Amino acid sequence: MSEEMEKNIIAEVSAITDLINAQSDMGKALKDKENPHFRSKYADLASVQSACLEPLRAHNFAVFQPCGRDQVGDYVDTIFAHKGGRMFTSRIYLEVDKKNMQGLGSAITYARRYGLMGLSGIAPEDDDGNAAAQAPNRTAEAIQDAWEDGIRDSLPQNATQFQIAEAYADAICIELTSKKSISGLDNVWTKRQKYISNLQNNEAYADLMNKVIDAYENTKNTITENKAA
Repeated sequence: MSEEMEKNIIAEVSAITDLINAQSDMGKALKDKENPHFRSKYADLASVQSACLEPLRAHNFAVFQPCGRDQVGDYVDTIFAHKGGRMFTSRIYLEVDKKNMQGLGSAITYARRYGLMGLSGIAPEDDDGNAAAQAPNRTAEAIQDAWEDGIRDSLPQNATQFQIAEAYADAICIELTSKKSISGLDNVWTKRQKYISNLQNNEAYADLMNKVIDAYENTKNTITENKAA
């Protein structure tokens, strides 16, 4: 074995060992932010950073999250750079719903949070740890959490209750109009029932509910017409 190869192996082992030790010291990314509209909690970027940055730094890692663009699109890289030269990287491409700086900033925040969680190996958890007792539902819950997080990130911190409801209604409409089959359409309706019920049961959101119904019916009609053609 050459001296250079031996050095590379030592650097690799050192970096992996330090990452293991850092992960052992990481806390939970607590769901400590409240979504008052749906009475649910979520872990924001600050909570994720609080759980993992100090252990990473203590075990010889610097953390970078630069933005960039390639042939696929805009992205955020998450990089754990070890003092020995080894780097662990993750890339998340941006999906920007609103074509303005607020929408771009929200997408970047979302990508930073999930890039950091993915590379460090941590996940959002409730304060009381009850989530661990519901393991069969964790995949579905994680997908739901990611969907909710994306919507919350698109809103200003001082968003009104109506603005929050409108954001959820718009997101549901986008999902509905993207479907190409009746079964897919019905699946969205069932999956988002909690949010639809909230719109339906509040007179202040009647126009928003009508928008969701229109999206469903118009898409259903389009699917039916395409099949008949």
